[in-house]
Amino acid sequence: MSYMIGVDVGGTFTDFSLFDKKQGKLSHFKHSSTPEDPSKAIVYGVLHILSEHAILPRDVSYLAHGTTVATNALIEKKGARIGLITTKGFKDLMEIGWQKRPSLYDLLKKKPPSLIESGLIYEVKERILYDGTVETDIDEEEVSAVVRALAAQGVEGFAVCTLFSFINPAHELKIRELILRECPDAYITLSSQLVPEFREYSRMSTTVLNTYLGPVMKRYVDRFGTSVADAGVEADPYITQSNGSVISIAETIESPVKTAVSGPSAGVIGANYIAGQCGIDKIITFDMGGTSIDVSLIENGVAQISNERLIEGYPARIPMIDIATVGAGGGSIGQIDEGGALKVGPQSAGALPGPACYGRGGELPTVTDANVVLGKLNPYRILGGRMEIKAPLAEQAITRHISQKSGLSPDEAAAGIVSVVNSNMIRAIRVVSVEKGYDPREFTLMAFGGAGPLHACEVAQKMGIHRVLIPPSPGTLCSLGLLMADTKFDLSHSRMLIADPSNVPALQEIFSRMIRDGSAFLDKEQVGDTEREFKCTVECRYEKQNYEIPISIDPGLTGDVLEQMIQTFHAEHEKLYGYSNHNKKIQMVNYRVSAIGVIDKPDLPVKEAVPGAKPPEPAEVRNVLFEGEPARHLTNVYHRDEIEIGCQIQGPAIIEEMDSTTILPPHWEAYVDELGNIRAAYREVKGNE
Repeated sequence: MSYMIGVDVGGTFTDFSLFDKKQGKLSHFKHSSTPEDPSKAIVYGVLHILSEHAILPRDVSYLAHGTTVATNALIEKKGARIGLITTKGFKDLMEIGWQKRPSLYDLLKKKPPSLIESGLIYEVKERILYDGTVETDIDEEEVSAVVRALAAQGVEGFAVCTLFSFINPAHELKIRELILRECPDAYITLSSQLVPEFREYSRMSTTVLNTYLGPVMKRYVDRFGTSVADAGVEADPYITQSNGSVISIAETIESPVKTAVSGPSAGVIGANYIAGQCGIDKIITFDMGGTSIDVSLIENGVAQISNERLIEGYPARIPMIDIATVGAGGGSIGQIDEGGALKVGPQSAGALPGPACYGRGGELPTVTDANVVLGKLNPYRILGGRMEIKAPLAEQAITRHISQKSGLSPDEAAAGIVSVVNSNMIRAIRVVSVEKGYDPREFTLMAFGGAGPLHACEVAQKMGIHRVLIPPSPGTLCSLGLLMADTKFDLSHSRMLIADPSNVPALQEIFSRMIRDGSAFLDKEQVGDTEREFKCTVECRYEKQNYEIPISIDPGLTGDVLEQMIQTFHAEHEKLYGYSNHNKKIQMVNYRVSAIGVIDKPDLPVKEAVPGAKPPEPAEVRNVLFEGEPARHLTNVYHRDEIEIGCQIQGPAIIEEMDSTTILPPHWEAYVDELGNIRAAYREVKGNE
């Protein structure tokens, strides 16, 4: 059993990466997704890639996949019918939400619809105070009556969120006991177990989200596990979490909300791993697929983590890799709106019918169709020749839906589609960089996904970024990232303490308990003692502030460690807000432990440069129109597997491979490094050049 498989399920394609641990060999495969049941494409692809390499399913030792099940259920509002039980007086909390508004001056901005149907929120008389003491005991008869009332209305899941349960969970635990007495098969989420932190609205919203997704994820996981077992794969599958780690499918059922940005997070992990091998510690990931573009920033080799973000407009207080997503992918549809403006996305043609050029019945023009018309994409076949492209259908769709409505020629219309989608992607890059105080020009843009290398250099040039890194098999980097991901459990606890030496014993007790709990989770995942790591964080603020800054801290807590944390907090506050106050008390609010189980990772081979390596003979010379260029350029087209290590390629050029196409516009040049990466650089235009 020496084979590892990573599977990334996208809106258009499902990607597969196979690693042979004995030979150190990587193989990749792509197959059209099956949105009606993602497990169908997964099983088909796994069996195909195993058959292609004459591998028996029972020889697979590791299988992990990124899933869009939770995300799609939220987007399509196809979650479970659920009920909410909360403290008397707080039933309207989900409706009230925050005082802050995402669009303060947009009077027509609609709130996301409630995930709980009218009449399915119930209050119970109970009260736990801020210090954990019980002011009002719970009434078991009242709770049982509430459970029966919800069950009579056909709820599948129960969300339980009471006041100050993160300090004392006794009442929530009793409510769960009473629910199971009345409804033994019910899906239940307790806020005190999922997110034991203060800020009641975020805690309640996260609990509701998890319950809404739980029954859906359970059905999918059961179906997926059965399908994999029936295919002969004996290894227990893993699923990616939004924090970039993997957990067993059994654990996924307990907290499906943690998989909300499952697939994109795997790409960030894979990108960071490869960038580290290249000695690059500052990258912006640029993951463009068929439906969307996912962008994230990595500084000093560490992906940015957000402990709270909106998912489809709903607050989710769980650790996630900070990823900005925009509906701008290869399948994004271009259209002329009522005002005569050209718009692209967020609607996508998806896997079916797909872009017009796929010949599967799609009639609307997409970004992929535009790239075919411009000559950037192969006008005959992609996916290593397995998928036919029908260029006349692409031009027909653009002519009918764009040119005839705007007066633009097909070339102008196609160029306009690409220009608009590039602008949309630039906005996403600005969200993770400029808007957070980073200068994108100091970073390398790392392009992957099926369409990322098609657009990366043109987008980078507009942003003032002069370096682009394109890994081998970029279209399947997310599935490769699944083979790089560790197992990780994030634990948290809230307690207000002043950062003072007198509170070191309390800190030691908090972190010792969380590390014990984390060890128990790793025990269930059968992680060995030598493969465990624990990372601790304290979220701090000056007294009377409302937002915290996360500060890493050594698990071996001493007075000196606390003093170092205090100094680091002052420095971080200065960096973020432009000032610090060493005379002001620091309040510690939330405490976090990441319990990590380190897995064996593929060791990507390093090859020596070929002395005097020259570009191979081009497979063809194509007439290509690049963004910002007044006319088409005759452009050499190369097959990536024919380009030797150390070879220099001058733009304009096109580099094709099975899972992606790389575009080097005019004034760009690239070379292939010893790891097989394409390192592209912009050459400044001088004089009349």
